[in-house]
Formats: sequence, structure tokens, C-alpha cells
Amino acid sequence: MSLGKLSNCSRCGTLFVQVVRDICPSCHQVIEKEYERCASFLRKRENRGATIYQLSEATGVSIKQITRFIKERRISIANNPNMGYPCDRCGFLIRSGQYCADCTKHLQRDIVLDLDVERRLKEEKRARLLEATYRRKQNRDE
Repeated sequence: MSLGKLSNCSRCGTLFVQVVRDICPSCHQVIEKEYERCASFLRKRENRGATIYQLSEATGVSIKQITRFIKERRISIANNPNMGYPCDRCGFLIRSGQYCADCTKHLQRDIVLDLDVERRLKEEKRARLLEATYRRKQNRDE
């Protein structure tokens, strides 16, 4: 049985014995209280139309932490039609994934362009090697 290892809390930097989480017990309690505030707010019928910004303002919990709750599926966005979290690239509110549709298209386009540049560079290098080989062969024949 492992007793854990000495580590610094990723949230506050305090030294603690890490067994399961990368945060210390006091930070874990703070996060659980923040979660409970968010969950209590969203349980009320009149608050089910709230956005992530309204939830953050009403509970004092950061957008970043609420986003973690959503990604961990602790806060369900299924029953909250206006709830979403910011795209990692542009900040547009999304309901799934890491990126919005526009950012996904841009990233895909960038990948295709990078692959095309890489392919052309390989072709140029190959052509230069063939040309150098041909010149060497011509020089030997002379």
C-alpha cells in the first residue's frame, strides 16, 4: 500500500502528502464549497437559464473553475440551455469540446497548409538530391 508522496498543491503551492489529488485538502474543501454554491444556484428553477457569466457573478466562483466543473461533468449543461463555456482559442461560448466550430475550421486549415508545405519541402529536397546525384554521375562520365 502506497502512503503517497510529498508534493506542492497545484492551486496554492502548499506542501502536502499527495495520495489521490494534486491539490491539498484545504483547497479541495474550497473547491467543493464552490461546487455546492454553483449546484445550489442552478437547482432553482428560475436560474436554469443562467449563463456561465451570470453563474460566476452570482456565486463568486471563477469562470475557469465553473468550466472545470462542466468538463468534469459535475455541472450538467443539458438542463441549462444557456450554459456553455469559453472556447480555448477565442472565448466564444460552446457546449462541447475544446474549440468552437470556427476555430476548429481554422485549425484544420492550418494543419492542411502545414502538411502541404511539408510535402513541398520534401519534394524540393528530393529533387535537389536527384539533381546532385545526376551531376556527380555526369562528372564521373567526363
